[in-house]
Amino acid sequence: MQMTTIVIKPYYKALIALLGALILLIIFWPFGTVGAGERGVLLRWGAVTDKVIDEGLYVRVPIMDRVVLMDVKIQKEQVQSSAASKDLQSVSSEVALNFHIVPEKAALIYQEVGVNYKTRLIDPALQESVKASTAKYTAEELITKREEVKEEIKAHIKNKLIPRGIEVDDFNIVDFHFSASFNESIEAKVTAEQSALAAKNKLEQIKFEADQKIAEARGKAEALRVESEALKNNPQILQLRALEKWDGKMPLVTGDASSLIDLKSLMAR
Repeated sequence: MQMTTIVIKPYYKALIALLGALILLIIFWPFGTVGAGERGVLLRWGAVTDKVIDEGLYVRVPIMDRVVLMDVKIQKEQVQSSAASKDLQSVSSEVALNFHIVPEKAALIYQEVGVNYKTRLIDPALQESVKASTAKYTAEELITKREEVKEEIKAHIKNKLIPRGIEVDDFNIVDFHFSASFNESIEAKVTAEQSALAAKNKLEQIKFEADQKIAEARGKAEALRVESEALKNNPQILQLRALEKWDGKMPLVTGDASSLIDLKSLMAR
């Protein structure tokens, strides 16, 4: 029995060699890129190094090195939290946090927490900070001092996250929700305050009108007093007033001659 010999032509050998080299190049490709808003954490034999690769092209040692990408852009985490106020009212909060990884701390975060830092760091810090800060205020103060409460929670979150390499950019209280009984008590209080204010305004209006009447009466009394003084000091004013009202006709019956003389003399003036 004769053995069949397979003869590979030279150009086939070159093609196989080229394909083999291409496969090896893909497997051991030493180049990579870090995108905008990212940092690369260099792992050597699976261990995290302290080298953080900036945006752009990088070169690694094949097989030995691996690069893990970490997002350092501003991110948002929004959660709901239940807590108790200082006066033991149940409070449901919805809060939102804007944050970013400090680029230089990307390797530390990956080494200590991994890529699931939202679940392991952000959410617990938010929950704890909301509960701790809410307990310092009454339910009513959570409404009336909302900005102060916001800054209190934000400061608490910063104290928790900054040492771990996460920077807090902004924090907002999206909403507060209270129990139905508390909402009813607040509504009743507002109604009572509005009624009291309306009564106060009505009382002030009555007092103002009374003061006006008193002032008017005093003015009339003063006018009468001045007029009385004038009449007392100058009796001829009565004759002048009578003349002002006279229609020009002589009365059918007159007084004594002295009265006619006074009247004539006054008219002559």
